[in-house]
Parts: sequence; C-alpha cells; structure tokens
Amino acid sequence: MDVRDVDVIAPNFKRRLSGVTSTIIQLVPKQRAMGTRVAVVGPGLPDSLPTLRMRDLPRLWRAPGNAAVRVWHARRNVEMLPGVILRDVLRMPLRLVFTSASQRRHTRWTKFLIRRMDAVIATSRRTADYLEVENTVVMHGIDTDRFSPPADRAEARAAVGLHPARRYVGCFGRIRRQKGTDVFVDAMIAALPRHPDWSAVIAGRTTSSHAGFEQELRGRVSAAGLEDRILFVGEHTAIHEWYKALDLFVAPQRWEGFGLTPLEAMACGVPVVATDVGAFSELVVDGVTGAIIPPGEAEAMAAAAGAYMSDDEKRQTAGQEALRRAREDFPLEKEAEMLARIYARVASGAGSEAPASRRANRSI
Repeated sequence: MDVRDVDVIAPNFKRRLSGVTSTIIQLVPKQRAMGTRVAVVGPGLPDSLPTLRMRDLPRLWRAPGNAAVRVWHARRNVEMLPGVILRDVLRMPLRLVFTSASQRRHTRWTKFLIRRMDAVIATSRRTADYLEVENTVVMHGIDTDRFSPPADRAEARAAVGLHPARRYVGCFGRIRRQKGTDVFVDAMIAALPRHPDWSAVIAGRTTSSHAGFEQELRGRVSAAGLEDRILFVGEHTAIHEWYKALDLFVAPQRWEGFGLTPLEAMACGVPVVATDVGAFSELVVDGVTGAIIPPGEAEAMAAAAGAYMSDDEKRQTAGQEALRRAREDFPLEKEAEMLARIYARVASGAGSEAPASRRANRSI
C-alpha cells in the first residue's frame, strides 16, 4: 500500500506465531475500522492486513502524506532497534512507541532501547512495575463479536465433535511446561473421577521440541485410565468455537507475559480458574468471575476447578459475571481507542515520556 496512506507502522519481525503476533492480527483491523491509518510490515502475518514492504520504508523520507511524522509501534527488541536506526541514524520523521508485556527485570540492552522510545506502554500494572521509565497502562482487549456465548452450549459441543450432554473443562494454548499443561493434566486426573459427568479438553499446538512432553502427558492419562475423558484435540484456527463448547476454563501457566486466553473464555460466558501469573489476576476477579490460584500446584487447581464443576449455580453465576466484565472492561475497541490517543500525543510532539530518572505509571 502507499506509505502516504499510513500514519502508524506496526512491525512484526518474528515469523513464529506468538501472543504478540496474535495481538497485531486482531488489533490492526479494529484500529483501521476506528480511523487509525495503521499498516504492518514484516513476515508471518496474513495477507488480509494492510501491509508495507521493507522496500517501501525509504519512502518515509519523501512521502509525508497527512502526517508530519509517523508512529513506529514496536512490541519486541527486534522491532525497537530498527525504529531507533530509522529515526536516529537515517533521520526519518518517526516517533517510537513500545509496548512491554514482560514481567521480569530487563537486560541492559532492553533498557537502552526503552529509554530511546517516545512513549512506553505496559500491558498490565504488574508489567509497569518492571519499567524504569514513565509509562501508560493499556490492557489488551478482546473481539467480543468473535468471542461470544453460544445460543445453545449443547449444540456448540456437538459442532466441534464433543458429546452434547457432557460438561467440559478446557485448557487452550501451546503444549509445553511453561504453559502448565502438565499441571492441568495432573489436576484433571485428580478431579475427574469425582465428577463423572465431566471431561477435559486440551487444545493447542505441540512443536517438535515438545513432542516428548506431550507423549509423557498422554502416558499419565493412559495410566489413569482417562483416555476417553482427557482429550488432546490439537491446534484449531476456529478456537472461538471450542470456547463456546466449554463450561469451565483453566489457565494453568507457570509464566505468562499477558495471556489472552482467560479473556477469550470470559467473553464466551465461561468462568476461569487461572494461576497468578501475567495479567490473570487483573482479568479474573477471584470469587466472582472465577478463581486465582498459585502457579504449579495441581492440588489447588483440582480443588478450585472442582468447586465449579460440582456447583451449577456457582458456575453459571460466575460465567455471567465473566461475560459482563469482558464486554464492559476489555472490548478490543477500548484498546484501539487508547492507542489512538497515545499515537496522537506522540505525533504532535507531546508524547516524549520522561527520562528514566523519573518513573511513573498511569492509565488512560
């Protein structure tokens, strides 16, 4: 597309699908629909997104379009660095924005890059605590049109090949130790014998380096005699249809940057049991929309899940509250609107954040 029709550039310089890539794929169309003239650049993104080619970037010098400067919105180190080079070495008229989801101490290199940003965004309050520069908290949103409750949950189960009369608890995401899939399996091995009307669904991709991990989990399930009740269903592009089939969702991660899966479940009217990592404790209201538990503890997970599996009224009430919270507090439109305000601020020259010596967190 013509760079003169672009005010914001969202680089994606990592081919492998990740949470960051998923955020860009979902967010950019919503931003465009709401008036932000954003385009992506880089590999690993669908052709449906408005795209600049790498060879288009030199035209940023001589194609001002409607904007005196453009915004380069990076979400990784590998995207911050090119932005710094384009602005500071090649003198392109750019303002740099960085979104951080990390919840760990940054390396010196990352801190060096962050200090050169014109604005810094944190995806949660917990993430903001690890930043040493002024930042704005903008939490991710969810597409509440795509992720929504089914008209009939039994029909939704049948549509994905599950038994319409059974109840299902799900765990979705890449199958690996970091994601806590093993904790979920152990929790279900403990909980399912006490809840004969329930089964568990594990959906997600297993890379070749984690194939042995999945086989070990399948072995545990087989040894427990639960092969027909703990189901590994693989990776699915229409994952929203699987959320609609669930009665309870578990997010068992040991570590997470932000983590969209609880929001996706909540937007489908499904209560969530989540570990206290990432932004989960800022998404799930403990005792209202689900439960927050310590990471890595299968016994606590089995107990928390079991409390919802055994109480229909508790589960349905929590599901209704989860849906209300997702729609009111986390619609994708809200994230797009907050970002548009930050872009406008930095493009006007008012968005350069305070130096690292001044640290403050704020929310829009």
